Amino acid sequence: MSDATRRKSLETAPDGRFRCRWAVSAPEYLAYHDDEWGRPVRDDRGLYERLTLEAFQSGLSWLTILRKREAFREAFAGFDIERVARFGQRDVKRLLADAAIVRNRSKIEAAIANARAATTLRGAGESLTGLIWSFAPGDDPAPRTFDDVPSKSPESDALARELKRRGFRFIGPTTAYALMQACGLVNDHLEGCAIRDSVERDRG
Repeated sequence: MSDATRRKSLETAPDGRFRCRWAVSAPEYLAYHDDEWGRPVRDDRGLYERLTLEAFQSGLSWLTILRKREAFREAFAGFDIERVARFGQRDVKRLLADAAIVRNRSKIEAAIANARAATTLRGAGESLTGLIWSFAPGDDPAPRTFDDVPSKSPESDALARELKRRGFRFIGPTTAYALMQACGLVNDHLEGCAIRDSVERDRG
């Protein structure tokens, strides 16, 4: 990688190693980038949490969501799918009054509807994990700059369509691709990022 390309795509973190440029703008971003982003999530609760947070992030900064994450966990019963699926109008009213989270009725109602859709999958002998991971693409070369990182893909388009068909809401191709990035279906850490190889090993 040329020095010019590196300057466009990477930034030196406090430990002196290169990271994807977005990761060094806030401590919360760096921790998320190093410890979670791109590492595989293969359990229904973890995937439901990330699906919910990605939907809430729509139109907002991801940093806003990270800083409210613990409040979201408390508000949504630790993202326990069965418990959230039983939320009713009293819970919607409670969540709309909770200033610690993002108070958006459409997103709140979608989170509850998505928990119910996930329980329907379970009732049919399927799983949210199996459904989402069935859309994992083949391995692609490491992106060199952010210009090489797409906002959606054929796989994310297909995943969004299938989730909608199964009753999930507030999920489009861009949100689906962000979910794929977050949960390790793709590894969009840039070439030269100090974390990329570790993430790739985790993905197996």
